[in-house]
Amino acid sequence: MTIPVRVPAPVPPLAPRAVSVGASPVREILALTARPEVISFAGGLPAPELFDMSGVAAAYRAVLDERPGTALQYSTTEGDPGLRAAIADRISARGLPTAADALMVTSGSQQGLSLLADVLVEAGDVVVVEDPCYLAALQVFAFAGARVVAVRDVGELEDVVRAERPKFFYTVPNFRNPTGRTMPGQERARVAEVAARCGMWVVEDDPYGELRYEGEAVPWISSYPGAEDRTVLIGSFSKVMAPGLRIGWLRAPAELLRACVIAKQAADLHTSTITQLAAARYLADSDLDAHVATVREAYGQRRDAMLAGLPEALPDGSQWTRPEGGMFVWVRLPGGVDATELLRKVITYDVAYVPGAPFYAGAPDLTTLRLCFVSETPEVIREGLARLGNALR
Repeated sequence: MTIPVRVPAPVPPLAPRAVSVGASPVREILALTARPEVISFAGGLPAPELFDMSGVAAAYRAVLDERPGTALQYSTTEGDPGLRAAIADRISARGLPTAADALMVTSGSQQGLSLLADVLVEAGDVVVVEDPCYLAALQVFAFAGARVVAVRDVGELEDVVRAERPKFFYTVPNFRNPTGRTMPGQERARVAEVAARCGMWVVEDDPYGELRYEGEAVPWISSYPGAEDRTVLIGSFSKVMAPGLRIGWLRAPAELLRACVIAKQAADLHTSTITQLAAARYLADSDLDAHVATVREAYGQRRDAMLAGLPEALPDGSQWTRPEGGMFVWVRLPGGVDATELLRKVITYDVAYVPGAPFYAGAPDLTTLRLCFVSETPEVIREGLARLGNALR
């Protein structure tokens, strides 16, 4: 007797957004450059040798020794009260008076972006961004079904807002990823004016603000008149403490903050309890400002080493930014060179960068690329630039 073979019915397909939104090109390039002999200027990775490993380890030990039951238990969605108070104090000390109740703790600042997209964006809604823009933000907005409209200059913002009626304008005002540009004070005031006059949220993402190597700090957009009730400030300890902690925060007006809390309950209930308590303990027992000063000194030397080596490494006619802080230098190559295609050759010289094209929401400038200068020492940066120069010649 032959037993009939039953062909199982196919499972339901993936949601269209899961198919249409691609993986991060930066992550794919990092996989290609994982070989130890490759000097990579591609990833935006803090230097691990500068992590305060002993201080963080001591904070975890103290929490587990003194509060093990609490550290290993569920926590509130808004975040540990002690950590929220410590973050509020740091924000207030930097010029923006903030109460702990105006904050929620997130699993990295990236989750803050995702939560905002969850509660503000319906499929087809418009989000306005600077062009070029932080790549992972573009992924979040695409996954939410937003239509992303780019502005190259804040001077264009009001016309675009009146024409498109966006839910929000997303900006990285300090040492923007990928360009390293800092938004001047007059432009920040302009953003606040447009938001107030046209009815729009402003999402101000500031992961790099404490990494300033020269010049004077510029106040957050959140502090400008007209922006107080419509600006969200997102921050993180990833660049100044350690990214593996995945501790970020979101500061927002009460109604929007409450909506984000509900969205976070649906996403993950709360950020890791033990990590929150350890971060709060670290802030209580250690001098984070002194640690940040050490990091700034090292990163400033690395920036200077990269800027000093670029004239010899890059072909005549190249242009690049001189960031006052942050992690990145933005390069434009001459002669219509496609930086994405060129990378195939450059990698064979055991050096890597990130092509600029994926960072554009509008028409990409194919001649651009991003170089990260914080991950390597000045000596390695000089060797990497020598390899890059040989590849480009």
